[in-house]
Amino acid sequence: MDVRLNAWVRGRVQGVGFRWWTRARALELGLVGSASNRPDGRVEVVAEGPREKCEQLLVALRSGDTPGHVESVGEQWSAARGGLTGFAER
Repeated sequence: MDVRLNAWVRGRVQGVGFRWWTRARALELGLVGSASNRPDGRVEVVAEGPREKCEQLLVALRSGDTPGHVESVGEQWSAARGGLTGFAER
C-alpha cells in the first residue's frame, strides 16, 4: 500500500544542491514526487510510494550526509493521492 510523505526541511538547504540530491535518493528508492524551495528558506519534499521506501528517504534527509546543513525535518503522513510521475525539482 502506497503512502504520501510530506517533509519540510529546515536549515541551509537552498542553493546547495539539496533538491538535486533529494531527487537522486528518491529515484534510487523508486519514489515519485517533488522537492521544492519554499519562500521561508525550507525545502518541501513530497514523496509517494511504499511506506518503507518513504521512511528510507526520511532517514536520508536526516542523515547529515546531505548537501548544505539540515537543522530539522518535519513530517506528515497520509494516503497516496496518485497522479505523480517522476521526481521533480521545483
